[in-house]
Amino acid sequence: MNIILFDDPAIRMALLPFTFTRPVSGVRVGIMTIAEKWQKRLGVEVSYKTEDYLQRKFPIVSTLNNLLINGAICPDDLLLDTVRALPDGYYLVNGSLLIAARNPEDEMTAQNTIEYENSFTIIDHTWKIFRENADQLKKDFKLLTQGRKSFPIKDRYTAVYNEENIFVEEGVTILAAVLNAESGPIYLGKNSVVQEGVVIRGSFALCDNAQVNMGAKIRGDTTIGPYCKIGGEVSNSVIFGNSNKAHDGYLGNSVLGEWCNLGAGTNTSNLKNNYDTVKLWSHVDNGFKNTGLQFCGLMMGDHSKSGISTMFNTGTVVDVCANIFGSGMPPNYVPSFAWGGANGFTTYKIEKAFDTINKVMSRRNADFSEDDQDILAHLFKMTLHTRV
Repeated sequence: MNIILFDDPAIRMALLPFTFTRPVSGVRVGIMTIAEKWQKRLGVEVSYKTEDYLQRKFPIVSTLNNLLINGAICPDDLLLDTVRALPDGYYLVNGSLLIAARNPEDEMTAQNTIEYENSFTIIDHTWKIFRENADQLKKDFKLLTQGRKSFPIKDRYTAVYNEENIFVEEGVTILAAVLNAESGPIYLGKNSVVQEGVVIRGSFALCDNAQVNMGAKIRGDTTIGPYCKIGGEVSNSVIFGNSNKAHDGYLGNSVLGEWCNLGAGTNTSNLKNNYDTVKLWSHVDNGFKNTGLQFCGLMMGDHSKSGISTMFNTGTVVDVCANIFGSGMPPNYVPSFAWGGANGFTTYKIEKAFDTINKVMSRRNADFSEDDQDILAHLFKMTLHTRV
């Protein structure tokens, strides 16, 4: 069985800026990305059907027996069984939403579709990444730790609550921290570091090679992706990987992509002063759309950065490769390759952006590949109209 995770075009648009640089199934929610969840449950590698400009980095593999699955849907046991049992040539749908298809050749008709009537989790808006994170973190925790034994916490100055709900992978360093898993599990990935004075309340995931800096306060339902460095106060947020919020400042109900950096003292507002529901910039509507949420902070795409003491207003969207600095609050929508802040923006020249990316990635012995350069060059041209 060959698994292909496909992008639903409407959902992909709704998940921008994060899907500017990855397929929908590359979104991290819980401990793993959606693609990793399917791979773990099915026990096979997956490939991707996505936008043409992403396809070289995320190739599609086709065989004589293809099972196509919507990359925005998080797997569960019942859905997994249903997808596996899908007959050849049939489509699995929920209303107008295509969930899966096995060796699709003919157009969908009443004769070759099966209606899936059970509930499932779909990440079809950016804010659902943090809203669904607690539930997905618990499910991923169970999947990753079932039948395995945690490495012990040997530091005598670390206080642990509900230890059976804490899982420590090999190579983890913990010194004089507080780990409270009474309200949700705590997962510490391979070679991750929890420094002195850190207070963590579950549910929480610190992925492989990530670090929580001295004195940080993690208030739960939060995922810190691989190779991130985190400090200050964080609540109900997801950081995909290779990003830094290393200093004091508050990040709440927010999502950061990869290779982002928040300067010292950067703060996000996640609640409006009038307690009204939050509007977010929608690339689908080309305008602000009401989320219906009272709490919603910052959505920041890959390679974007903020200078020291930056203040992000409630419900701010920052696209890819933006560089934000200066006094005052920047606008609630910052387009890709924007350079500036509250006093206005100019275009972040692509040559300078690439030079910075090279420096940032080389510090972690990562390669700014030709595929990555081509993707960002394509985005620079594609998003020109947003900077005019």
